[in-house]
Formats: sequence, C-alpha cells, structure tokens
Amino acid sequence: MPDASRFGRLAWLWLSLLVFVIDQASKFYFDGTLEMYEQIVVIPQYFSWTLAYNTGAAFSFLAGESGWQRWLFALIALSVSAVLVVWMKRLKSDETWLAIALALVLGGAIGNLFDRIVLGHVVDFILVHWQNRWYFPAFNIADSAISVGAVMLALDMFKSKKSGEVAHD
Repeated sequence: MPDASRFGRLAWLWLSLLVFVIDQASKFYFDGTLEMYEQIVVIPQYFSWTLAYNTGAAFSFLAGESGWQRWLFALIALSVSAVLVVWMKRLKSDETWLAIALALVLGGAIGNLFDRIVLGHVVDFILVHWQNRWYFPAFNIADSAISVGAVMLALDMFKSKKSGEVAHD
C-alpha cells in the first residue's frame, strides 16, 4: 500500500501512472497491428478487437467537427486532471476507496489526453457487440478506467459514515 504518511493520498498516483502505461501500450500495439475497422473476433458474436480513431468525445460526440473540438476536449481533460489531483491531495487517510476512484479517472483522462494532443485522435480497440445486430461504440483501457472510477465515485456517494451522515457532502 502506498505510504500515506509521506505523500498523503497522492501516493495513489502510481495507479494513475499504471493505467496510463497500460493504456498507451495497448493502443500502440493495436494501432500498429490492425488496419482501420479490421476486426479480430475474440468471443464470437460478443467481443472483438478492432481499430478506430475518435476525434470526438464519448460516443464520438462532436467527431464530425473541423478540429476545434480536439483542443476543447484537451482543455477539459487538463482542467479535470488538475481538479482530481487537488481533490486527491485533500483526501483524508481513511478515504482509500475514493483515492482509488480518482486515480483511475485521472489515469484514463491523461491517457486519452495524450492521444488527443500527440495523435489528434483517441485510439479505440475494444468492441463489444451482440451477434451482428448491436454494437457498443469501440473504447479503450483509458475509457474503461474512467468508467470504473466513475462508478466507484457514484457508489461512494451512497456510502454512509457510522454516524449516519452521507459521506463526502
């Protein structure tokens, strides 16, 4: 477990770094291995690897725009990342769950931010589908970390302290 006495909850930044490294390594691998929209079936009718570039945000929001959205989403990611670091710094020593959630979101945000700034698009490669009828938009490790962290944050809102107060008002 990270040394909470020396670095506070910021010791969990190692998790953000791990998410970033795994995200970038996987994107590099699939970007160099697959052709655009090529599919490698992993579990027939349910799961495939693919390669897609997203110039927009979640679910390709604003992907069809002229390019200004790249910098808007980069600015948003930088702002959110700064807020997350400050939030982590202010956590109490017993708020490990929340520190992990914030570290996951931060690592994912930085992974996708790196893609936007360096490549001009986010590399997606995970494709979940049902038969050949329904396809969830392609995503990546960074998106997964952000989603898991967001669910953990939502669950944290419903946790109660022993006194019966809602945690993290």
